[in-house]
Amino acid sequence: MQLIIKQIFNNNTAIVDLGDNQQAIVKGKGIGFNKSKNSELDSSKIEKIFYLDSADSQKNLYFLLKDIPINIVTTTYEIVDYAKKKFGYQTLDYIYITLSDHIYGAYKRYVDGTYKPSQIPDMSDKYIDEYLIASKGLNIINSNLNIKLPESEIKNIALHFINAEGQDGKQLKEDDGKIDFHKLINDILIRNNIFRTKSNSSHYDRFMIHMQYLSQRLNNMAQDTEFDEKIEKEVERNYPGSTDIAKQISRAIKIEMGISLSSKELLYFIIHIQRITQEDGLNQNPVFIL
Repeated sequence: MQLIIKQIFNNNTAIVDLGDNQQAIVKGKGIGFNKSKNSELDSSKIEKIFYLDSADSQKNLYFLLKDIPINIVTTTYEIVDYAKKKFGYQTLDYIYITLSDHIYGAYKRYVDGTYKPSQIPDMSDKYIDEYLIASKGLNIINSNLNIKLPESEIKNIALHFINAEGQDGKQLKEDDGKIDFHKLINDILIRNNIFRTKSNSSHYDRFMIHMQYLSQRLNNMAQDTEFDEKIEKEVERNYPGSTDIAKQISRAIKIEMGISLSSKELLYFIIHIQRITQEDGLNQNPVFIL
């Protein structure tokens, strides 16, 4: 197969065109050395390949690359690829964004000496596959990024897979008779004097992508656990303003769809909004870091 380079990130990483509107990230020693866009790639140098199976996954990749280093992004793809191949684990596409963002944050905190081990309870007896995936994921992170995050980080990684479990590739369409979540959220944020700005644009856009897949999660929402409710109460106490806005959104969804958000989903809303607004409490080291 002839592989055409679409973008070179460094000597060892590039995006290639596979034909039929398919693309992939490829890694290999010297794979991009002395190469340029639209030149042919030597496929014998490929050591790892991560397929971008849909237009959504391609858009998500380019969104990530705006402010997250390529080595973080490819580490995320390697973990998700492992989950799919080893466990047949299906995730919504937005896990690439949430997990990359989390890994990058953990990496920066580790490097600057502010990293603190996760204090969330262990749920490995309930989510066996997710914890096995996360255990391998931690090894991949430490190896690829040359750091030594503690084993407690497994709990954080597992939560990203638990939250993103589901079939991908089915985005919400505004003309299919369903609620327009983007407009609903935007209207509520504006009423609370929250706007997309240069300083909060990355967090704002991540929240909107989270919302993009909400309808799928609402239709497959698991019952709350004692753990979910405990974490929600902890975060509500730290971020009362963000909690109030999140509950406004929750009430609007209840009115439009007749569906109540789970504690876990509300938790993600609160943390996303807290990041956008930078509500006081950001540095209080919440029990769960998204």
